Amino acid sequence: MNWLTVALIVLGLFFLVVGSIGMLRLPDVFTRSHALSLTDSLGGLFVLGGLAVHHGFSASFFKILLVLGLVYLLNPVVAHATIRAAYRAGLRPGKGEQDDL
Repeated sequence: MNWLTVALIVLGLFFLVVGSIGMLRLPDVFTRSHALSLTDSLGGLFVLGGLAVHHGFSASFFKILLVLGLVYLLNPVVAHATIRAAYRAGLRPGKGEQDDL
């Protein structure tokens, strides 16, 4: 059980680190938001899954599953809201700055 817990958490941390690197390396808010929404969901799944396996069937297990469900419901909404706000502010995909209209 401990090896499975460690493996899941390390795999989740890998995806979260890759997302952080993508945040630093990608050029604009649109690509950054896309990369982060994908890696955060997957990293959160593995980290929270590892914590759930570690706690076994207890009250903490069901609380962790609730948090995992909320992450999967709210992560796409937050990514969409970020992209929509950037687009309404005048940013366009591939340009990285406001258009002079």
